[in-house]
Amino acid sequence: MQQGIIEKNHMDILWHDYALNKEDTIPITKAGLIEKASVVGRCGMMLLSCGTGAWRVRSSMNTLSRELGITCTADIGLMSIEYTCFDGENCFSQSLCLTNTGVNTSKLNRLENFINDFPTKEKYLSGEQIHSYLDEIERIHGLYSPVALGFAAAFACGAFTFLLGGGPVEMLLAFFGAGIGNFVRCKLTKHHFTLFLGITASVAAACLIYATLLKATELLFGISLAHEAGYICSMLFIIPGFPFITSGIDLAKLDMRSGLERLAYAMIIILVATLTAWIMALILHLKPSDFPPLSLTLWQHILFRLLASFCGVFGFSVMFNSPKELSATAGIIGAIANTLRLELVDLASLPPAAAAFIGALTAGILASVLKSKIGYPRISLTVPSIVIMVPGLYLYRAIYNLGVMSLQTSASWFAAAILIILALPLGLIFARILTDKTFRYCT
Repeated sequence: MQQGIIEKNHMDILWHDYALNKEDTIPITKAGLIEKASVVGRCGMMLLSCGTGAWRVRSSMNTLSRELGITCTADIGLMSIEYTCFDGENCFSQSLCLTNTGVNTSKLNRLENFINDFPTKEKYLSGEQIHSYLDEIERIHGLYSPVALGFAAAFACGAFTFLLGGGPVEMLLAFFGAGIGNFVRCKLTKHHFTLFLGITASVAAACLIYATLLKATELLFGISLAHEAGYICSMLFIIPGFPFITSGIDLAKLDMRSGLERLAYAMIIILVATLTAWIMALILHLKPSDFPPLSLTLWQHILFRLLASFCGVFGFSVMFNSPKELSATAGIIGAIANTLRLELVDLASLPPAAAAFIGALTAGILASVLKSKIGYPRISLTVPSIVIMVPGLYLYRAIYNLGVMSLQTSASWFAAAILIILALPLGLIFARILTDKTFRYCT
């Protein structure tokens, strides 16, 4: 190995080598088992790389296999697939692994269109032509630059701040903290730095920017340091909403390996982020105190909650690489569902977990109604619309109080967070059961 060159830990798969004759135009349906299986496996891995759950990946692999006249069984995790294909005479097994995981709803939509069109279009192409087409899908990177994603996180966390009780000062400071923090994370991810480094650097940057700006506003404009609690909101862009929600869906379908791996991945992100924020709080002398009360009437509160929920969900959806039209649709769903959740807590005195279940159920039903009209995968609407309901503030306060050994307070925050986290995927699952007959059965 040459000095200064880092060898890849995961070797590239040369998919075109599976096409036995690159000049041949024989349809994939008439190709050998290995060539057919390569198409099935590659599509499965590309779908998995978009962040979708095991049930959707397996369903798509099954669709391709049926069209190719083979049988496929697959064991799917967070970052790997072990699958076997049969054609009645021979069998072919393969183990595939991703180098990293993430969320890309735009790429997911293109892949789902490929799967849906396969019976009428792609099945008549050769294996070489199909792999070339999949190359094009893989070459299309994110829709947005790190700067744009920084602004998306800024808008999302600024809106999140209001929904958690913050005022204009906290919202503005969280806007800058989250924007710069997510920009740092995106740049590190783009250069393939490890997950832990990306989380630590981005959260530390967000907290540092918030604290620096707060001190500057105090010196320049006399703004009180009582607004320090908003630093928590500046790091909420790190919330792993997609793996949290898809883990619950996979567990509901008894995809235990994928569900547990996704849950562990989400918990790793939460743990590293909250511990980093806690250490930064100790260094910068910040405390997660309550926000100063806002003087708003009931209808002003509802109106601003609708607006903030839309902006927050729109921002998170853009962070998931959704097109603007899809992000706006998710924003509308999230505005309705999240405002309903918050008002059920405030006006009906419903427990937060029960309100979260109803909010997620509402989001799931609305997404199912709109799915057929906009043509995007349901998960591209449902997860962004409820990720704003994930109790990141509760989780951070639980870790903070654990760190300062306020065990009883920490346990209370943990219990409240866990109940809400459990309620969110349950709401989506029951919405899916009510609206999708294929999801009701375990077959």
